[in-house]
Amino acid sequence: MDRKELVFRLGTVRREANLSARELSLRLDKNDGYINRMESANGFMPSMELFFKILQECNYTPEKFFYHDPKSYDKDMEILEKFKNLTDDKKEALLLLLKDFK
Repeated sequence: MDRKELVFRLGTVRREANLSARELSLRLDKNDGYINRMESANGFMPSMELFFKILQECNYTPEKFFYHDPKSYDKDMEILEKFKNLTDDKKEALLLLLKDFK
């Protein structure tokens, strides 16, 4: 993931959390234009510490953020949790069934 995509995803996460750029900036104890400048075309990367604070303020986990498709993360994790609870025979049967869905 390059800088542009990372900053774009952070903006998406912020909007999904219904936070304005100004409100998030202030929650991070930054000046009110900090997030707007970061999200701009010539913006900058936040520090790792600030990156994690942004995710925390938006109620987003790093795992979900870096997941290949964050929009499908919750459903995928629900499926995975159900799959983990199956017996080995049922897992194998399900995998055979899923091979037909390519």
